[in-house]
Amino acid sequence: MPILQTGRCKDSNKLQVTGNELKTKKESENSLLITNKGFTFLELMAVIFILSLFAAVVFPSFSVVGGSGMKSEAKRMISVLRYLNDTAISTKETCSLKIDLNSRIVSWKGPDFEKTEAFEHISSMELQSRGKIQEGQVTVFFGPLGIQESLVIHLSDEKEKMSVELNQMSGRARIIQNAK
Repeated sequence: MPILQTGRCKDSNKLQVTGNELKTKKESENSLLITNKGFTFLELMAVIFILSLFAAVVFPSFSVVGGSGMKSEAKRMISVLRYLNDTAISTKETCSLKIDLNSRIVSWKGPDFEKTEAFEHISSMELQSRGKIQEGQVTVFFGPLGIQESLVIHLSDEKEKMSVELNQMSGRARIIQNAK
């Protein structure tokens, strides 16, 4: 194995290696830069993490844009039914829900509130005492013990049908997809 000796030449930019090669300082610095190009695993993982957070925020909002208005309407109706039932029980006062099936307007009253909202997909309603109702106005009362009878509100459009059901015994509301 040959022993290499290094020494300085008259030209200060050159490093002399006896026996093998001659390199300038700039060439040796450039060779270090070439070997350090690229990304570390940690940098790649950070970028993937940021992109996945961005996708998690953006993609759900895209699905709402293309989604069904009927599903959001069913969720709003469930929210109203639960609110009226819970308010009547907690305040021990009567709340009312009035549904006009002809104009598709729903109004509700409580001890200190009153609100009216349009629900464009309401098609009919079922009560235990009156059966299926497809036209006219229906008023349902929520007493200190909650709703007095179970009810089902039917929503429909050209493509699909849904129902919102409120159980009098449990006070639970749920959405039934593709209901008849």
